[in-house]
Amino acid sequence: MMSVVRTAPLLVLLMSGALSFGAQAQPRVAPRPAPPPGPAVSPLDRTIRVEGMGEVKVAPDEAFIDLALETLAPTAKAAAEENARKMDKVIAALVQAGIPRKEIETRNYSVFPEYQPQPRPEEAPKLRGYRVSNQVEVHVRELSRVGTLLDTALGAGANRVDSVRFGLSKPEVVQGDALRNAVERARQSAQVLATALGVKLGPVLDASTVSEPPRPLPMAARFEMARAGSAADVTTPIQPEEQTVTARVTLIFAIEGR
Repeated sequence: MMSVVRTAPLLVLLMSGALSFGAQAQPRVAPRPAPPPGPAVSPLDRTIRVEGMGEVKVAPDEAFIDLALETLAPTAKAAAEENARKMDKVIAALVQAGIPRKEIETRNYSVFPEYQPQPRPEEAPKLRGYRVSNQVEVHVRELSRVGTLLDTALGAGANRVDSVRFGLSKPEVVQGDALRNAVERARQSAQVLATALGVKLGPVLDASTVSEPPRPLPMAARFEMARAGSAADVTTPIQPEEQTVTARVTLIFAIEGR
């Protein structure tokens, strides 16, 4: 009886300690953080996007004449020498007519063999000679002289006119006018849309643009040359084409209110 009474408190104490240790080992669950606030509503969620195109037509103030001289000789050396001699004469005539030498630039120079056509395909081609082609570009700032300068070059020995192109010496000025025209048209379209939708047009949130250079039309000048007479006292008529400059803009407007 005495041994039972002594061991009972010890057993109860050990069990109590085990329960206490188990209670302390339980992990504590941390509270979940509050979810972050939702993203702010972008002003682009209520917008009107429009495009506008502006166009300006203006008379050109400069021209580029592409002249060429071709020669044919039995050897490449002979053809090149003959071509150089004749081209020097053409350039000298243009300079004498008032074109600065710096406004005359070589655009292309080629030497290639030329063969005679054979009546039967099985026959070997026969060399006819060598053809040399020298092309120069003449920058003309007085458009009224284009026809006279063509006649001068052809009279001095040039035997090919590849094109006559017109342009603008300061296209950025005209491009600015086209851009302003495009912006105004885009703004008008946006206002029409806002009125039709029953909303109030807000400020511009974004703008982008694409400008296009003038579109030269050389075929018209070539056509006029073909119609010109061959008499020595007739000047080749050249009618400069109007240059068209366009610009495109994209505007994004905010819609005011909710």
